[in-house]
Amino acid sequence: MEVGPTGSAASHAANPTSLHDVFFRIGGPGVGRATNTLTVNSDNVIGDHMWLWRADHGDGVGWAVNTADTGLTVNGDNVTMYGLFVEHYQKYQTVWNGNGGRTYFYQNEMPYDPPNQGAWMNGATRGYAAYKVADTVTSHQAWGLGSYCYFNVDPSVVADRAIETPTNPNVRFTNMVTVSLGGVGTIGRVVNGTGGTANAANQVVYLTNYP
Repeated sequence: MEVGPTGSAASHAANPTSLHDVFFRIGGPGVGRATNTLTVNSDNVIGDHMWLWRADHGDGVGWAVNTADTGLTVNGDNVTMYGLFVEHYQKYQTVWNGNGGRTYFYQNEMPYDPPNQGAWMNGATRGYAAYKVADTVTSHQAWGLGSYCYFNVDPSVVADRAIETPTNPNVRFTNMVTVSLGGVGTIGRVVNGTGGTANAANQVVYLTNYP
């Protein structure tokens, strides 16, 4: 699904597009594939309770079967999301390229099913962040973010970080948690190189503010 054409720049502040109770599922019970599930190009879009999900357990699924790179890509400016759930995608779960973005509550599970670390690498980085703010972004805020791992196919898999963001005083995150569910898998850091490691020995990690 695409909201607005590529390169949209018109202000819709007086009459924003709103998306309410929107649900996407890629794969299972029938095989489905998608590169980008939802792309928001328009400015001033409001999302309220959205669940974007790549199936990674159940019938008709598999790492090489129901492939899906990214759940949400935001290119528009001044986009706001309330109650955003993005789960199990094979690369970045959410990519935010626009300025002025805001997220109020973000829930994520990384993909359960990477077959091994080599299959889930972003260059030299182990795994992909659950929430990626582009290096070009100069203003963004998010409150209440949780990212969880459960690498049950290969528990030795590591995601180096849950959130990846430029260092800028106007790009701010408040109240974050990472969880290794049952200690199956590892999330190295919460944001960039900040925050503790969630793993079998320390399954829940909190971080109050970044930066």
